[in-house]
Amino acid sequence: MGGLREITISRSNIHTILLTGRVLSNNDILMTRTDFQEWRQILTGPIEEEKQVYSISLRKELARRLETAGSRAAMTPEALLERALKHYLSREGPGDVVYLSAPADAMMKGIYKETATIGEVKLHGDFGLGTFNDLDGEMVLLDGVAYQIRTDGQTCMVADEVQTPFACATFFNPASVEKIDWELDNQEFMALLERIIPSENMFYGIRIDGTFTQLKMWSVPKQPDHRPITEVRPAMFTFCDVDGTLAGFYTPKFIKALSMPGFHFHFLTGDRRHGGHLKECTLRDARISVQFISRLELHLPSTFDFMTTDLV
Repeated sequence: MGGLREITISRSNIHTILLTGRVLSNNDILMTRTDFQEWRQILTGPIEEEKQVYSISLRKELARRLETAGSRAAMTPEALLERALKHYLSREGPGDVVYLSAPADAMMKGIYKETATIGEVKLHGDFGLGTFNDLDGEMVLLDGVAYQIRTDGQTCMVADEVQTPFACATFFNPASVEKIDWELDNQEFMALLERIIPSENMFYGIRIDGTFTQLKMWSVPKQPDHRPITEVRPAMFTFCDVDGTLAGFYTPKFIKALSMPGFHFHFLTGDRRHGGHLKECTLRDARISVQFISRLELHLPSTFDFMTTDLV
């Protein structure tokens, strides 16, 4: 058949054929109506990209939120997960954002009840600190597990349904690690931290794993709502010669209304059975991991107390 030659066309050109009857190639080959019908029979089936199949398990709360969001967007859960994953991977990095469940000033002014749950906080990080409704103890989020520290210094793991008036979290991804093998008192320890951070105008996530000669700590007993935090009397206690982890953040002073300014640490012993809010410490043989955080995500509660309280 004079003038005819065999060509190869990829499935990615199906829509071009079906819409225009033309394939744009090196020689701009035109197709007759008969050719067009034959191509439609040959090129059957949807255009599909090669995909890798994964099987994942989701917590009930996350699965419920996924179904609700999918219904609102008229998307399948699989499509919504793929979109969310693409967005997540396109960001600067998984650990460059710090999440605040509410401004700290609201809690400081006596709003001790909010509707944010520990499960929701975990959607934004695997590392963090905070408290629970009614100021019922200190909270530490370490390696994706949330712990409540009671006034006797003992801890327990916390269910995702438990609510918090304030939590600060990130996906911990340290950019630098410092190791020390000598003893530092509290003043020397704070001075070292100040030298490690390159600027006081950024957030930092800080994890310190090591051996502590002494830790002076506190935790807060459950409080009635709206009692001024200046009237709250924490329970004090001391640990000596223990291994464990300090988990915390540095917050720039110019945004002190959002989170506690300066260094803020909560502690867990190596067996995760005891802990507290750090007041001061002496440590030795420690590994200090620092994460640089360039973005802030703030959630503003919609509760009646928050909406009607003067936070200025």
